[in-house]
Amino acid sequence: CRSAEFAGQGFAFWRKQKIQRDYKKLLKKEKYANSQKSVEYIENYPEHLKHLYLAEEETLKKQLKPKDNNSILLEETSISTTKYNITKRRLKAKTSNQKAKEEYEQIKAKRDAKKEAARKRKEEKERAHKLYKQKKMEAYKILSKRTRKGQPNLNLQMEYLLKKIQQKP
Repeated sequence: CRSAEFAGQGFAFWRKQKIQRDYKKLLKKEKYANSQKSVEYIENYPEHLKHLYLAEEETLKKQLKPKDNNSILLEETSISTTKYNITKRRLKAKTSNQKAKEEYEQIKAKRDAKKEAARKRKEEKERAHKLYKQKKMEAYKILSKRTRKGQPNLNLQMEYLLKKIQQKP
């Protein structure tokens, strides 16, 4: 079994391969054992006894039902046979990956909400600043007007002050 392509790999490599073979054997044994255990009595119930079998199945499911209600998903599968259709509900616990995804989605939603609020505040601040600058510029233009001789135009300044006083109350 030792070929030239694995030459120089040494003891650790062969030990690793042996562990891998043993692990695969164990998986095969468990798969075979589980396939024999999971025989369900759903296939072809006689019509006059069908309700008894279904009631028994429900009681077994209630006994095997886990206590943690938050981490349970209902998965429905339909099985069709020649006589009738049976809808089988399987209880499936959420995996740690699913829980982590949910937590991540919640955190991401919070982050997005914070970013959106910050963006709105920034836009509002920029709008207010722009309006302030515009008013300042208008006031500057009015107050910096000069007559032909270079003197300040007091008439425009008085009108500006009058407008400012009328807007305050």
